[in-house]
Amino acid sequence: MSELTINTTQNVNINFTAATVGDRILAFLIDLAIKVAYFIVVYGVFFYWLGIDRVIGQMDYWSQRAVISVFFLPVMLYSITLESLFEGQSFGKKLLRIKVVKIDGYQASFGDYLIRWFFRIIDISMLNGMVALIAIISSKKSQRLGDMTAGTAVITLRNKVTINSTILEDIGQEYVPVYPLVIKLSDNDMRIIKDTFQFARAKNDLETMEKLRIKIEAVTGIKKQLSGTNADFISTILKDYNYYTQNM
Repeated sequence: MSELTINTTQNVNINFTAATVGDRILAFLIDLAIKVAYFIVVYGVFFYWLGIDRVIGQMDYWSQRAVISVFFLPVMLYSITLESLFEGQSFGKKLLRIKVVKIDGYQASFGDYLIRWFFRIIDISMLNGMVALIAIISSKKSQRLGDMTAGTAVITLRNKVTINSTILEDIGQEYVPVYPLVIKLSDNDMRIIKDTFQFARAKNDLETMEKLRIKIEAVTGIKKQLSGTNADFISTILKDYNYYTQNM
């Protein structure tokens, strides 16, 4: 598995593991099986059992194409619909625990999913998926052409997770919070803050800690107490956020 570094708009690097080619192919095959099952049900129940094919046979050519298109529209829009609803996952991706994400740290939008869906014509339909396979293998970020154009990548969600890789902080029952305004921050804000803080602390990067402290103050209106370092302040912010969100 290759490591995928996502650089957020706050210039923070977050590391993910790119989904393997095998996972992506298997997810595609699961989705394909669902589409085939839909074809079988539509043909068996609606066209054969209910005799709709005989009704369609009496229509003119363009009316026939219109009716058939309506029946098979769910198959054509399967990927873009599910990825939009489930934030980057189809049923196949959910089962394999992989997901489409933006490589700039933002949540992928409908426009991004639309670009990926459109490029399936080149990536998957042409040459039986060989274009996508070659692109994924040769790309540093394991991207097919649709991903490169949309600025997305597919990551695995099966990473080993510890308390250090989440926004959770180990606080005792007797903990007393200091900064109530910390609730202005979101879970995503806290994840970025914690990742940046851990990186800066490991490198003893005092300049990054200073910038992070200034950013937190600007967003929340919190002012750091005169005593204590920037590291103490950020650590308190993390603990306070956990205290308020766990006790609300």
